[in-house]
Amino acid sequence: MNFSEYNIVLASGSPRRKQMLEELGLSFTVRTKDTDESYPDSVKNEDVAEYLAVKKADVFSEEIGENELVITADTIVLVDDTILGKPKDKDEAVSMLKKLSDKAHSVITGVCLMSRYNTESFSATTKVFFKELTDEEIDYYIDKYEPFDKAGAYGIQEWIGLVGVESIEGSYFNVVGLPIQRLYTELVRF
Repeated sequence: MNFSEYNIVLASGSPRRKQMLEELGLSFTVRTKDTDESYPDSVKNEDVAEYLAVKKADVFSEEIGENELVITADTIVLVDDTILGKPKDKDEAVSMLKKLSDKAHSVITGVCLMSRYNTESFSATTKVFFKELTDEEIDYYIDKYEPFDKAGAYGIQEWIGLVGVESIEGSYFNVVGLPIQRLYTELVRF
């Protein structure tokens, strides 16, 4: 598909999101800005990722060029009605993985598409089922992969996903960080 009427900007520092857009065959540039990722208590847990994706896009709203399309995204992990973001350190990563062990959780990615004249946002949810993880597996994974840039302290495409994920319901790529099939569909409509 040709989206050449837009200069696409990926407003994310995620190497996984960048790789997926490249594999989709899109030409784009990467532009990032630090954004406060707080949200009001009134936002429902399942809406937080989309809220934050829109908030990240709003930071660019005053500078979007005539033919630019900015793509932002945010991913959260929701387990037992608790949002797990990115762990600050090893102790927090261990705690998160212990919460995910032997149960199901939801991975929710919010996406926002913003041009000078239009804004669309959506979210996608994938249910992930983890086996019971041993302390040794958790320590090995954290020490070797340092998942401090990942919501819920894990990457499904890494070792822990290979040995720990029993099944998923929904988009695998959503768990990686971008519901790429849905994004493609929304880009075609945009």
